[in-house]
Amino acid sequence: MTLTYQWLYDTVRKRFESDDALEAFLPRALASEALADMGDDRYLSAMTRRVFQAGMQHSVVDAKWPAFEEAFSGFAPEAMALLSEADIQRHLQDARLVRHRAKLQTIPLNARFILDVRREQGGSFGAFIADWPVADIVGLWRVLAKRGARLGGRSSAGFLRLVGKDTFLVTSDVVARLAAAGVIAGEPGSRRDLQAVQDAFNVLRRQSGRPLCQLSALLALSIHPGF
Repeated sequence: MTLTYQWLYDTVRKRFESDDALEAFLPRALASEALADMGDDRYLSAMTRRVFQAGMQHSVVDAKWPAFEEAFSGFAPEAMALLSEADIQRHLQDARLVRHRAKLQTIPLNARFILDVRREQGGSFGAFIADWPVADIVGLWRVLAKRGARLGGRSSAGFLRLVGKDTFLVTSDVVARLAAAGVIAGEPGSRRDLQAVQDAFNVLRRQSGRPLCQLSALLALSIHPGF
């Protein structure tokens, strides 16, 4: 089949009582101005939160997050970049936290990543995220995976979704719909496959004017018995 936005919308629309109900269900991305204005401490917090969510129930991490914010003094990158192994060891004794050494060790590493980008770009990390074109969001995923700590795989997109940057998610349902349309054969593991996914999203975005996050949700919703 040829995947078009009109077919996608019509297919998903059947699951909702009204157009308004469907629109209310779909996710929203932040405007570039809001992303640029967000403090870099919020980006480090979201990176860390996503790292800890990987392989765990998100609700467990989310419930503990106020304690993380307190323990790490709001995740200011300048301070977090200076965390030592002795600091990590001290946090491992804190029963309020998820005590995982390797994940805790990502905090100073990702703080330094944020500071490096700030120096290179001459502006905030938020501006760097805001300015990255969504037509090449997989390119941003690669940067995060290469330069960040434990931000590979689905964690890069998960982090971007947490901060509100427009991105799609490669969930099993999204993969199933794209595979049915002949875009990919299965889970996109190669750079070529990811580019094919990006290209398909770019076509849908041009056809609809919708952000990637909403198109991602529509693709996932299109997979269920009877469609």
